[in-house]
Amino acid sequence: MVSARQEDNRPCRVLQLRAMFRPLPLCIGLRYTSARRRNHFISFISLISMLGIFIGVTALITVLSVMNGFERELRERILGVAAHATLEGFSEPLRDWEHLAQQAADHPEVLGAAPYTEGQAMLTRRNQVTGAMLRGISPEHEPSVSDIHEHMIEGAYDSLEAGEFGIVLGSALARYLNVRVGERVTLIMPEANVTPAGVMPRLRRFTVTGIFEVGMHDFDRATAFIHIADGQRLMRKSEGEVSGVRLRLDDLFRARIVAEQLSATIDERVWVSDWTRQHQNLFRAVQTEKTVMFVILALIIAVAAFNIVSTLVMMVTDKQSDIAILRTLGLSPRGVMGIFLVQGTFIGVIGTLLGIVGGIALSLNVDAIMSGLESVLGFEMLPADIYYLTDLPSELQVSDITRIGLLAFGLSVVATLYPAWRASRVQPAEALRYD
Repeated sequence: MVSARQEDNRPCRVLQLRAMFRPLPLCIGLRYTSARRRNHFISFISLISMLGIFIGVTALITVLSVMNGFERELRERILGVAAHATLEGFSEPLRDWEHLAQQAADHPEVLGAAPYTEGQAMLTRRNQVTGAMLRGISPEHEPSVSDIHEHMIEGAYDSLEAGEFGIVLGSALARYLNVRVGERVTLIMPEANVTPAGVMPRLRRFTVTGIFEVGMHDFDRATAFIHIADGQRLMRKSEGEVSGVRLRLDDLFRARIVAEQLSATIDERVWVSDWTRQHQNLFRAVQTEKTVMFVILALIIAVAAFNIVSTLVMMVTDKQSDIAILRTLGLSPRGVMGIFLVQGTFIGVIGTLLGIVGGIALSLNVDAIMSGLESVLGFEMLPADIYYLTDLPSELQVSDITRIGLLAFGLSVVATLYPAWRASRVQPAEALRYD
């Protein structure tokens, strides 16, 4: 038969036995979290806090992945037709471009060099008139610095021949002019000819020999390529004169460093530029958008995390008698604080883990989801004439997942500090006075 003294000591022995196998605050905190509460409102607020963290983490991972993919696609497509670095004359064309190209090629990080001529022109066919950036290229050298040959959808890239006046158009430009391979367009240069009959515009008929599509509307709509010899003739440059030399580098992220090194070794009359300067505003805008979106969506996580404060404050009020009993049995204020730290942190961890899983799943399937929404809603969400890209790319980065997960976990822990401290300040005598 068990004595009354043994009955009185049984709760203490139970606490001591549990503490032998795992920390008591952890045990009680997990029990409070999983137990069915009498106060269903507290359970509802806990669920809302967990759901808010889940939605915030999912949204933040998805948005940053889309922004990463957008930046990657933008960079790859721009640099597929633009150059990693260029050599240009300050106020006059380059005359000895072969020597300059050889000097640049001697740098160990330069993979290729190609000359070009560039200018603006107007293209007309029947009643259609539009402006275009006209670039004269060398079909032999251009593949070493450009990926245009990989984006041909009609005709051939190397079909451009000197004196044949062939032209390769972007797909959107060809559609606007309603022209196909083999048909002819009229090119008008901005410089006029002065003749005895007066000032006459400079016209030349070109035959379309190819159509390319890189997937960026600005390039597909406003870029045309001709042979460099035809470009020199149209732009009134002598043989050997070019607008500049385009370079491809081994590592495009070292473009600024390589440009500075080349500038120190090449003729001082040559201006060395790189893609970070030429497209600086565009990529800086993308980076700014990523930062702003991170801050805005992090506020969603912050609001959800600090909902834990109200949940735990109500929990402390509801469990004051339990806290008093635990204190009477010998649990220290630090142990009481640990109970509610465990409970609040558990809510944050579960919400964060669910958010990470949801964010990864959504980021990996965002393009398919977007296509489904477009088919259901019946309109195009990314019109080609407004946005640089016509699809929604995504690039999931482990660093973003880690950063977002640590942010959500840290905010959850911070949100539990005040309610846990308040619980540790409960006085047993005051709490049990009216029980």
